[in-house]
Amino acid sequence: MIEVKILYEDAQLIVCVKPPGMPSQVERSSTMDLASWLKNYLALKQGDGARGKSPYIGVVHRLDRPVGGIMVYAKTPKAAAGLSRQFSEHRAEKDYLALLTGRLPEPSGTLVDHLEKDGRTNTSAVVAKGGKKAGLDYRELEEKDGLSLVEVRLHTGRHHQIRVQMAHAGAGIYGDMKYNGEGTRKRNEKEGIGSGNPELCLFSCRLTFKHPVSHQKMCFEVLPEQGRMTIDEWPSLSYYKKRK
Repeated sequence: MIEVKILYEDAQLIVCVKPPGMPSQVERSSTMDLASWLKNYLALKQGDGARGKSPYIGVVHRLDRPVGGIMVYAKTPKAAAGLSRQFSEHRAEKDYLALLTGRLPEPSGTLVDHLEKDGRTNTSAVVAKGGKKAGLDYRELEEKDGLSLVEVRLHTGRHHQIRVQMAHAGAGIYGDMKYNGEGTRKRNEKEGIGSGNPELCLFSCRLTFKHPVSHQKMCFEVLPEQGRMTIDEWPSLSYYKKRK
């Protein structure tokens, strides 16, 4: 049974940490998704008194299946409408940690590109004309042995945006076999790691939004607890702990 960490819950919403590899919502596969897990979690909390009545879980944003990190789900239609509006209007702030095979041109900066999605291959690419505008800010936290850890804040929420823009800028995400397969393989060869499916080193570490009913500002932060982006591997992440 997959365990999901609950960070906050009230009558309107629930904030949790999606495990890497778990879908954000129902897919065609038989894999347990987070929305269904939360429905089961709420049903167990309600007990026999609510038997036959499925709890409401509204999906208001998504993370790619390989990506772990903070997500918020609505527990009422009213909350779903309010939260969805914040995400669609880019008023919710989403921050990520990404481990790159290489370094970006500058220690910090803004990347702006136009992305076009190919539905047949489920990929996106930077295009010179057309597409949808995609923007993000980044800041390098630490670099060692050819890898760099960066913090990313999205301006937009395009398909595979961080993965595509980082690779296009010259330093793709470790473990991203769609957009940085060569960089990942070279890194594995250097470390003597065999073939397989490496973890995608992208993690949603901070989420900020306004409560859909009280309108209070809410901010949640969490760090990866396993894999290659833990605080034990990257001491620069200690500033998250100091902010608590």
